[in-house]
Amino acid sequence: MYNELIKKEKKIAVIGLGYVGLPLALAFAKKFSVIGFDINEARVEMMRNGVDPSKELEADAFLDKDIVYTSNLDDLRAAHFFVVAVPTPVDSANVPDLKPVIGASKTVGKVLKKGDYVIYESTVYPGCTEDDCVPILEELSGLKLEKDFQIGYSPERINPGDKEHTVEKILKIVSGNNEKSCEEIAKVYGAVIQAGVFKASTIKVAEAAKVIENTQRDINISLMNELSIIFDMMGIDTKAVLEAAGTKWNFLKFVPGLVGGHCIGVDPYYLVHKARQIGYEPQVILSGRRINDGMPSFIAKRLVQKLIKRSKNPTEAKVLVMGITFKENVSDIRNSKVVDLVKELMQYSVNVHIVDPYASPNEFAHEYGLTLLDKPSSGYDAIILAVNHDEYKQLKSEDFKEMMNDTPILMDLKAILEPQKIEAVGINYWRL
Repeated sequence: MYNELIKKEKKIAVIGLGYVGLPLALAFAKKFSVIGFDINEARVEMMRNGVDPSKELEADAFLDKDIVYTSNLDDLRAAHFFVVAVPTPVDSANVPDLKPVIGASKTVGKVLKKGDYVIYESTVYPGCTEDDCVPILEELSGLKLEKDFQIGYSPERINPGDKEHTVEKILKIVSGNNEKSCEEIAKVYGAVIQAGVFKASTIKVAEAAKVIENTQRDINISLMNELSIIFDMMGIDTKAVLEAAGTKWNFLKFVPGLVGGHCIGVDPYYLVHKARQIGYEPQVILSGRRINDGMPSFIAKRLVQKLIKRSKNPTEAKVLVMGITFKENVSDIRNSKVVDLVKELMQYSVNVHIVDPYASPNEFAHEYGLTLLDKPSSGYDAIILAVNHDEYKQLKSEDFKEMMNDTPILMDLKAILEPQKIEAVGINYWRL
């Protein structure tokens, strides 16, 4: 397969051109002939014009690449090496929603041919590729795994907003349904991944490795969040504690914060789902999830307490929330825990204004039914600095003060400001 691909006698198809699929497709297109497929024709048209709908890539990333973009299923018939990179979210009950990956499997199954390869990149629970996806491929294609086609799993490791650790610079895990397929898959990825590849022993091992990466981060952040709650009750500055503890060589440097997005706050539920299927109720994983999901409520309650302490009626208070995306310097608003914080404040009848230099007002209104202002007004009783966008790091104490009224409160959820400078202009400062 690799030799035919590198000679461009066969093509690679990437299914799903989001923040994972598009950078990967463009990386492949440096060496191979690529078909980029997405079901959203509007997004496809943007990419044809050199525009990344996710706002992660610059226009020059599209130049000099052997790639065509399409939403037409028939165009996929020319491909022989399929890479599935669609989202794997959870539903409102935190149960894995496999509809995108199942839909992508059906798409590939309709065009699958003898000798083809299918590789999944979407985050799933161990066993999903072989138990849930392969039967669909076999049923729709009339082919049999190993005899007629091969599969693999190579978990995505894209970090949105990170311009340093791009797809080519991150070590890639690869796996296959047998040793030969794993070798071929490793060659294909190895041609474009500068950091190299790691060959997992089985597909299930690769799936499990991916799902625990973010589960580990989730648990570590939940510990920091719990510590921040405890230290806040004790009147101790959490950041100062972590800086002191961090002087030990083996102390893991995690920080408290809101855990949202489509990875850290989602992936643990995939492992929880599988554990429950085999009769085990996870303890530590779910405990971490409860703590992290409870942080918006804790912060909202803390602000209301501070408003009342400063003789401000929460129902008459005006609060500015700066930053609504799930992390700094990205436009992605999916599963933003800042939105949960806004809704918690609204439960107290607080008047909340929201700004963000990266988020789309139309997307935000469509997704959450909330309004995103073009710019802040003035006279705020409190400001919550929720996301550490670069633009916000440039603001000075006086900039915040100008937007606020008497006896103002500033809550710094990312701990990026200097308390002494903020308090020097008469602002009551609080941070996680």
